[in-house]
Amino acid sequence: MSSWTLKSIPPHDWFICLDANPYFDHEHNPETIFEEGFTRPIPLDERDIVATVFFNGDPENPEFHVETPEDLSEDEIEQATRVLARIFGTNIDLRPFYDMAAGDPVLGPKMTEFYGLKRMSRANLLEDMVNRIIQMQLSHKPTAKKMAFRVREAYGTHLQHQGKLLPAWPRPFQLAKADPAQIRKMGPTLRKGEYLVGIAQDMLAGEVDLDYLDREASPQEFYDRISKIRGVGPTSAQDLMLFRERTDAIFPSNIKKGEEKGLRRWIIMSYGGDPSATSEEDFKRMISNWKGFEAAAIEFLFIDWIVSRKK
Repeated sequence: MSSWTLKSIPPHDWFICLDANPYFDHEHNPETIFEEGFTRPIPLDERDIVATVFFNGDPENPEFHVETPEDLSEDEIEQATRVLARIFGTNIDLRPFYDMAAGDPVLGPKMTEFYGLKRMSRANLLEDMVNRIIQMQLSHKPTAKKMAFRVREAYGTHLQHQGKLLPAWPRPFQLAKADPAQIRKMGPTLRKGEYLVGIAQDMLAGEVDLDYLDREASPQEFYDRISKIRGVGPTSAQDLMLFRERTDAIFPSNIKKGEEKGLRRWIIMSYGGDPSATSEEDFKRMISNWKGFEAAAIEFLFIDWIVSRKK
């Protein structure tokens, strides 16, 4: 068994994320994570492991205690730490953001109410893409999560955890060999199966570098390049941008049939504007209080929307 502590840049209150079901997968029950910990497969460089993580509940001195049932080398612990840092956003520094946006009429009150919020993501951009493609255009999210779990069962490495099998997310070499018709039997459409296999094959062929897009590409480059991948449209490209380990993002206009769509529409409406009649200059003025922290800001609006729906 290995255990270690992962520190996060404050403020960070991970327990706020337990209100957001989209952050979690089929096997997770946010209502029990507080006591039982957050367990998920972790992809290391050469193999997959299972890790369980407990949060200390202190937004000003945030720490995550990590446990694995098997002994890891120092190098493997470093690898796991990098993955967990992406999942929890521990390296994201929002302190300047709190100073900049405190007086924003829309965002300011939400930042006070959800003080310490940071977004959650999955272990890497491929996992985020697989999850997004499977779930897109499906309104019943528990069913969509079950579909994603079935794809993991079929193509990911099976790991033992507390007497049960926990499937890891498939790696490119595993997914590239899949038959889209077989994926169709697990719930996703045939076309979604083709998208998933195509992305994995393109990665193996060196035609798509998701690591570069995830870690180095600017928001505009990320959007332009990932939008060209078959199966990733403007809305998915926008959403995938928000999961990276950086605070900035862009909200490109996406007008269809004369109406603005996507996150840009939602933001403009939140500020009392008309999405279909707001100029680029006016939109930039609306979000000027959180320039450089667009990806962080949208999470506060997202959590507020989720909590409001629950109420």
